[in-house]
Order: sequence, then C-alpha cells, then structure tokens
Amino acid sequence: MKSADTHITSFAELLPALNQAPANPTHIHLMGICGTGMASLAGMLKSQGYRVTGSDQNVYPPMSDFLRGLDIPVMEGYRPENLQPSPDLVIVGNVITRLNPEAIELSRRKIAYLSMPQALRVFAMEGKRNVVVCGTHGKTTTTSIIAWILDNGRQDPGYMIGGIPVNFGLNFRVGKGPYFVIEGDEYDTAFFDKGPKFLHYSPFYAVITSIEFDHADIYRDLDHVVESFRKFIMLMPSEGVLIANGDDPVVMAEARNAACPVITYGFGQDCAWRAGVIGYEERLTRLEVLRDGKEAMTVETPLYGRHNLSNLLSAVVLSESLRIERGDLLQALRTFRGVKRRQEVKGERNGVLVLDDFAHHPTAVRETIQAVRERFKERRIVAVFEPRSNSSRRKVFQDAYAGAFDQADLIFVPDPPMPEKTPQEERFSSGELVESLHRRGLNAVYSPDTTILLEEILGRCRPGDVLLFMSNGSFDNLPAKLLGRLRG
Repeated sequence: MKSADTHITSFAELLPALNQAPANPTHIHLMGICGTGMASLAGMLKSQGYRVTGSDQNVYPPMSDFLRGLDIPVMEGYRPENLQPSPDLVIVGNVITRLNPEAIELSRRKIAYLSMPQALRVFAMEGKRNVVVCGTHGKTTTTSIIAWILDNGRQDPGYMIGGIPVNFGLNFRVGKGPYFVIEGDEYDTAFFDKGPKFLHYSPFYAVITSIEFDHADIYRDLDHVVESFRKFIMLMPSEGVLIANGDDPVVMAEARNAACPVITYGFGQDCAWRAGVIGYEERLTRLEVLRDGKEAMTVETPLYGRHNLSNLLSAVVLSESLRIERGDLLQALRTFRGVKRRQEVKGERNGVLVLDDFAHHPTAVRETIQAVRERFKERRIVAVFEPRSNSSRRKVFQDAYAGAFDQADLIFVPDPPMPEKTPQEERFSSGELVESLHRRGLNAVYSPDTTILLEEILGRCRPGDVLLFMSNGSFDNLPAKLLGRLRG
C-alpha cells in the first residue's frame, strides 16, 4: 500500500506537464466510462474521429448497450494492462480513487491525463460562448429546454446534459454553432481535483436555479456549498449575463456580487421576469410571462408544476438575452417533450398510471409530489421513494423528508440500498421516516427491500391511482416490473 501511495503522489509533481491534453491525440481512454457523463463524453469524442476505449468496474445496460452501439470497446474491471499499449490521453472519471490499479499505472507510466470537466473544456467548449446551468435543483430540465430552444432557433448548439432529453434522444452534441450548453455540476471533479466540476466551464451566460445543502458526502454544510457557487459567480466575465432565481434568497445574496448584469426570474413581485396567470388544459400548461410587471408573452408547454415553470422562465430569459426569434422560442416551449426520468410516463395498466422521476433531495421530492397532485387532481397519488443518493442514505435529511410527502395519499419507503457505504451512526432510517409520516397523519408503508415492496404496492394500488416512483438510481427496475405484473 505504501508503494501505491508513492506512485500516486507523483500526480502533483507531474502537474501541469501531464495534466493537459497532448497536441494531437488519436487514442483516448476513459476510466469509469459507464457513468452517464463519461459515456456521453466518449460518444462525443468518437463523433470527432478519435479512437476511444474505456474501462469500468460495473458494465451493464443501459450504458453498456449505448457504448456498444457506438462501437467503443469497454474493458470490465480496472487493471494495469488496460493501459497497454499506452493511450495518448486518459480521462479520469470521479469514481476513480487514487488507489485504483489503473490510476497507479497511469502515474507510474507518466501518461497524459485530464478530468472529465477538463476534457469537455478542451474538446467541446473551446472557442464557444458557454451557457452553464447550475443549481441544486432543475439543472437537467433547464439545460434541456435551453438546448431545444437554441436548436429550434437554428443555432446548432453543442450540449452536454445529465439526463436524456426526449426531443434529442441523446444527451450530447458537439455542435457547430456559437453556443455550448452544459449542466454545471457542483460535485467534485476527480480524486486529484476536489473542486466542483462547474469551475472548469468558463461561463459566459449562466443560470443559477437554486442553492441548498446537498451532497453531504463532500460538503460540510450549506456555507460550504455556497463557497463553491461564490467561486463560480466570480468566473463570470463583466460582459456576460447571470440569470438568477429571484425566489431563492441564497441565490440572490450571492448573485449581487457578480461583475456582470444579473437578470432575475421567478414568481415573486420583485423578479424582473415572473410568472403571471397559470392555466391548465388536458395536455398543456398555459403560462403568462410578465417582464417588469407587464405582459411579455403567453407560452404553452407540456410541463407542469411550479418547479418546472420556474425552470422554463429561466430559459425564456436566456432566449431573450440571446435574441432568439419569439416564434422559435414559443414553438420550442410548446414542443419540448421533457427529460427521461423527470415525471416520465412509463405506462398505464388497469387504470394505474406509472411515473418515474429522479427526485431524491427533500425539496425535489416535495415539489415533484406537489406538481403531480396539481396535474392529477382527481386521482389518488401514491409516492414510492428510494433513499439512494449519498445524501439521502445519511440521516442529515431525516427530519426534512418527514415534511416532503404531505401531498401524497399513500407512501412507500424501502430501506436504503448499499448500507455498507454509510457509517452506522450516520445512516438514514426508512422505518423512522414512516413513523414520522404516521405522526403527521399520513398513510405510509415501510418495506425492508424491493421484492417485498413490489408485493405491497400490488396489494394496495387500485384503478385510478398515479404511482410516482422517485429515486436517483434504477430502483431495481420497479416501474417496469410493476407494469408487467399489472399487465399480467
């Protein structure tokens, strides 16, 4: 173990000589290639003509199928021989630790390397006016809407998104236009760079949707999170534009320090752009948009829920700043089909509608349930929540989750998966959450695992129900399993 550490400390010694892209790489290897962002980067590099290979510990669908479809070889397991013959450049995913066998070999053989954010900047963002969407919530949907608007506006944008926009079918594109749109993640970059990813993205235009405490595995508290966003705001050039959620006091406190113009949006009276009258039809939401208190436009969108309309407003503000034709903007908003795993309809069987959502933070869970409640007023809302993220597996949000389910009629909560990854004294308790929900007068059911959970849901659901699954993972494929059983 001592020799491994000796090898790895050389990373710092090699900077900046090896922590940069060589002049003309032909073979690029990605360590941790099966992560959503890394697989998308691999596809982007492949589309640019590079020879791309990769390795990962867990190689399984859908990412394995995605990479196979791109004809990208993937080696299962991390081994020194995966770097033989030597690639011209290695891109290191943030799942890789300093004691990973390939990381040790990478250091020993002095092969050039980059983190994923560095690689994006070099191979996709150079020479562009970058649009960076940041925030604890809403990044994926907002980035997807903006990319779709720019595409409708014939701007041929490049983009990298943390989910799959239904309109595009892929979450990446190099693009030949002047803009690159990217989801700015505040999570750390790599084992040799513990700063947030979004500090690498050279923003010209930026959206900040929200700032809350999250990622309890790498941030101490809210102040620690704010420090990262403060550094990001300091990157904004004076000629850029920062679009800030005026309903979030933490965002506003930091946005005031920006060197560039700041434009606010939201529902509050003080927002420069704000939501007016909201109306719902069978398949569309109609939203009146006000600018400085006066009606600017009325938009129609399939999106619903206050959080989604807030995200949409930020995209409207950016579009106006970029002078996108109004007709192209309205057409894009009307035809935007959402993002997979964001209130995604998986199917309806025997009168039971199944939705799949990525919500995992207490605020996201609350807002998602509220949105579904508003959209399906006459139906029973059944919330099925998996505490799977690094933060939700910890008790840091134990009390906050208790107040997130008030708009649900029936709630199911299984035990967190991978309990061994969280120290015993820090673990979240699903049983305790269910007891807290009972004390609030809510109908909640605890299940120790997903096998029992599926049987509990089948035994209690009924025609007319809307089943909302929420997890930042696959949730053991429960939505599909449930639909299969209902069909049978």
